[in-house]
Amino acid sequence: MDIDDTDIIILKELQEDFTTSYRDIAKKLGLSVGTVHNRVKKLKEIGVIKSFAAVLDAEKLGFELTAILLIQVEGGDIIEVEKAIARSKSVVAVYDTTGEFDIIAIGKFRSRDDLNAFIKETLKMEAIKRTVTSIALNVVKEENRLNLR
Repeated sequence: MDIDDTDIIILKELQEDFTTSYRDIAKKLGLSVGTVHNRVKKLKEIGVIKSFAAVLDAEKLGFELTAILLIQVEGGDIIEVEKAIARSKSVVAVYDTTGEFDIIAIGKFRSRDDLNAFIKETLKMEAIKRTVTSIALNVVKEENRLNLR
């Protein structure tokens, strides 16, 4: 995976605003539009760029609760539990972790009732040994952008 400084600058530009045109990026970097297009295409093909997406404000869209779920799983069923949890439309992240808990899931919920239903549904999975759920009181930082060189 050969990613050079030019690729990093292009990634920074797209990360800041994915609607920036290749023409504007090319002009800023002193490159041809074709060069920028080909580099972005390569970055997509090798999986560095997964997709282009708008960053939404969950609270303004009615998702009032952010919940952090710590999950202990019995035996060798971790992957199946992770996949089941990841299928939930309320779950925005699932992490396979070390330590006391095997999985950390982050969810966005419109109400306590939605969160309650999700937890009850999750606890029906036989492989789940224990869960701890925390609700974020304030989201201080929530960022998917990387701090590139």
